[in-house]
Amino acid sequence: MIAIVRKDRARHRIVVLALDGVIPFELSIPSRVFGLAHGPDGEPLYEVVTCTVDGRPVRTTADFSVAVDHGAEVLATADTLIIPAAHVPGTLHESGRLPEPLAAALATVRPRTRMVSICVGSYVLAAMGLLDGRPATTHWHHAEHFRRLFPRVRVDPDVLFVDDGDVLTSAGAAAGVDLCLHIVRRDHGSEVTNQVARGCVVPPWREGGQAQYIERPVPPPSTAGTARTRAWALERLHEPLPLPELAAHARMSVRTFIRRFREEVGMPPGQWLIRQRVDRARHLLEASDLPVDLVAHRTGFGTTASLRHHLHTAIGVSPTAYRRTFHTNASPPASGRRDGTPPDRPRLSAPGPR
Repeated sequence: MIAIVRKDRARHRIVVLALDGVIPFELSIPSRVFGLAHGPDGEPLYEVVTCTVDGRPVRTTADFSVAVDHGAEVLATADTLIIPAAHVPGTLHESGRLPEPLAAALATVRPRTRMVSICVGSYVLAAMGLLDGRPATTHWHHAEHFRRLFPRVRVDPDVLFVDDGDVLTSAGAAAGVDLCLHIVRRDHGSEVTNQVARGCVVPPWREGGQAQYIERPVPPPSTAGTARTRAWALERLHEPLPLPELAAHARMSVRTFIRRFREEVGMPPGQWLIRQRVDRARHLLEASDLPVDLVAHRTGFGTTASLRHHLHTAIGVSPTAYRRTFHTNASPPASGRRDGTPPDRPRLSAPGPR
């Protein structure tokens, strides 16, 4: 096959690998999200190229096939490689081994290329050995099977996506949108991401994880939910908000409140509250010039030390370092180095903030 020559080395190239049995929705996510990302002068920030292993059309899970313009030769040109969900026939989902043509194609990917999976595309990354000993996620419906097939992977079935630096994985379907928006935000900040989200008519971040979408027994209709209390708490993040106060607002006992909260959100109230405060702090660090101690006060952490501790626990950086990277008035960070090395960024295991 003819080698593909990069026309614009300044633009970050995203290669999307469509496998036989690809799910059309997940396949379309990268081109839609990254295609809407533009710089201040309207210039595209990404180049999205779709390929198959042999350059031929692939079947989808719908009643049509997809034809592409490129084969595996473009894999060696990727700054970021995205593998959407596909039900690959044969050995992959049964034994955890890559089909030989796919393994040969993936062997051409440059070292330090950023690797991304959407939904069960995580099976490919795991079969490559990229997820061994690392946190990752996949669609909740396949999480147990995935864990049995790849026991060395630290599977978290509750989050929408996991960012482990140079390897990122998402949960099913629309969680791929969340992950792609997170990548835009990681590369270019919240202002560009908000523009992309508006173009896609989706929120720039979603509250909670995929645990809220897992099938569970429906509670009795007479039982009150916690949504009203969660909305109430979000308006009062600067206050202490102890658990008994939250339960009293929901008109429940503490035990009932904790149980219902877990059922609806997928995490305990205290963990959810810290996450909301961290998200609010990140937003203020990005979009305002408030002193760090005032950010700590307005988000309910009280002290700079407490904010620093929780922010470092969540994303591995200090408030000052985070502001330096993501403040809206700062110059957008590079989307990747010339050698394909992804930029240094915090590691996340939850949806990014607004």
